[in-house]
Amino acid sequence: MLNHDESLDLVFRALGDRTRRALVERLVRGPASVSELAEPLTMSLAAVVQHLQVLESAGIVRSEKVGRVRTCRIEPAVLRDGEHWLGRQRTTWEGRLDRLGDFLAGPGTSEGSTS
Repeated sequence: MLNHDESLDLVFRALGDRTRRALVERLVRGPASVSELAEPLTMSLAAVVQHLQVLESAGIVRSEKVGRVRTCRIEPAVLRDGEHWLGRQRTTWEGRLDRLGDFLAGPGTSEGSTS
């Protein structure tokens, strides 16, 4: 099992490609076959499969084959891990920006005061 940092690295690396983000956006709406996922894209089916393999390796997508049809679905827990990491970063930076705003306002200055 990968540690948490390695797992996040894989997720963000996988989402760093616009085609893979488009595949994720489509799968968020519900499961789809590889053919359905490839239909709107201007690339070969083999290229789409390679993108899906990257998403599967990162744990973002899971697929299963029934007969000749491979159906893909999103793994929301993995995306939530990335979302939580981003949320912690946002909280940290919002706090820093608030402190900077207070510092720049200077002592004795309050919001809403008129000069």
